[in-house]
Amino acid sequence: MKAAAEVEKDTGKVMKNRDQKLISVYGVADLNNGAIGLYNTGLSCCLNSLLQVFFMNRHFTVILRRITVPFSSAEQRKNVPYQMLLLLEEMQRGKREAVYPLELSRCLSLHGVELFVQHDAAQLLLILWNLIKSQITNMDLVERLTALYTIWVQEYLVCQRCSFETNRDSHMITLPLPMFDSRSYLLRTLEDSLQCFFQPEQLTGNDMCFCEQCKQKTPCLQGTRLKHLPLTLTLHLKRFYCKKSTRTQKISHSLPFPQSLNFNDILTQEQCHTDAKDKVDWQYDLFAVVAHLGSANFGHYCAYTRSLTDHQWYCFNDSSVCQVSWDDIKCTYGNADLRWGETAYLLVYMKKNPQQPHP
Repeated sequence: MKAAAEVEKDTGKVMKNRDQKLISVYGVADLNNGAIGLYNTGLSCCLNSLLQVFFMNRHFTVILRRITVPFSSAEQRKNVPYQMLLLLEEMQRGKREAVYPLELSRCLSLHGVELFVQHDAAQLLLILWNLIKSQITNMDLVERLTALYTIWVQEYLVCQRCSFETNRDSHMITLPLPMFDSRSYLLRTLEDSLQCFFQPEQLTGNDMCFCEQCKQKTPCLQGTRLKHLPLTLTLHLKRFYCKKSTRTQKISHSLPFPQSLNFNDILTQEQCHTDAKDKVDWQYDLFAVVAHLGSANFGHYCAYTRSLTDHQWYCFNDSSVCQVSWDDIKCTYGNADLRWGETAYLLVYMKKNPQQPHP
């Protein structure tokens, strides 16, 4: 009896450790399951990778779990956030290593998202975001979702003769970062790319703009100022480009990115348009990497995400899920000599200590 009791005690410890590990992977995961993969249903690696990044973000899943369920079955089949919720619950409820995202794929096809084609991760992310936001009926949840992902900037144009400025505010969910500077030199680091994005451009000659105050075309300074950064910040490395009369090509050269990012150390005061209180909140930790393997015309996506509780990294490669190290993440920096190598395409950062944490 004593031996049996000891075995039961040891088994209980093993199960407790296992449950704690599963909690750390998903944060709000069902204790009967852990990190679950998604089967590739035919060139769906891009969708699978983006879904895993969404689902590993507990700030997003809290919003997703509070949506209003559509009334009719027809509306449910066409509702993207509802189908995402069903998929998330299936992943957390089942006992399989992976599940099929078939119903969500069918739902997306009803909204013009083609199946069995290669998608660009940045473009598909924007499509998903717009569908999710437009189909959530609770306006409070829409505001929370917007605050979670939206970047606010100010675009400006300054006359170099009279200093008259025109500007407008705009927003985006990804910050599109260049791989080359204004002289077509390759940028060396992510910080260099951020500085280049916010570097103003001189408009002269044929590029001069009409100044309302001077009443004529004048040399101008055109640029973008950063106004507000969200809790979840997505950076888009523009690795794909088109040359005249040629097909799309991929830039595979190395662009290192840090585990921690402080915009106060990167941007100048002139490149920002915000108050000091907001800038205190501009410190980030890397949360996820959507990486692309292959060429511009034929490739594969996978996602690396960091658990928000145990801070361990996991690789989601369709139906395969495994724990990885920071050295594995650094392999996605890129390599100009490996044109088919794995390169980071989307970088997702999370605020370290937000002053107003998202509910």
